[in-house]
Order: sequence, then C-alpha cells, then structure tokens
Amino acid sequence: MTSYQSTIKQLELLRDELTHRIEAIDADVHHKKEPVEKDFAEQVTQRENDEVLMAIDEEAQQTVHLINAALTRIGDGSYGTCADCGQDIPEKRLAALPYVTTCINCAE
Repeated sequence: MTSYQSTIKQLELLRDELTHRIEAIDADVHHKKEPVEKDFAEQVTQRENDEVLMAIDEEAQQTVHLINAALTRIGDGSYGTCADCGQDIPEKRLAALPYVTTCINCAE
C-alpha cells in the first residue's frame, strides 16, 4: 500500500478541489451570496447559468464518488485491476485518470 501513497495524495487533493467546487456551485445556484435579480430577463439568464452549473456539479459529484471508490480499492488491494476483465490497468492510464475502473480495451 505504501507504493500508492502518491496516488492517495493525488486522489485526496482532487477530491478536496472538487468538493470545494461543489460547495461553491451550491452557494451560487442557491443564491447564498447574492439575491435573485429583480429583472425578469436577468432571472432567465441566471436560470440558464444555474443549469450549466448544475451539470458541472453533477459531474464533479460523480468524480468524487469515483475517487472514493478508488481509495477503497487501494485499501482493499484491488486498485489497478480492471473491473471487467481482471487484467492490470496500465500505469499510464492510472497516472492520467487515477480513479478509472477499467483497462483501455474494456473502456472502449
């Protein structure tokens, strides 16, 4: 497990960054810092922006879930093994996306 210490740090930093982003999006979408515009046209623009932010939020939450699952796999010794075929996931793939669960062949 010590060989994965840098991966653990990388995953935890990414999770912290995404968690901060999720919190910021939540504050923005729910207008915790600024009130909703009084002008109807501005409200429409705000609503469109909120929809984009909610899509970004959903993707960030999914990535946090994948990161937590990767940290669990590191803990139980199954990290780096393809969930579909059982083969090792190449190190280059794990370096690029440390939370992936499949090798390139199975991902395609």
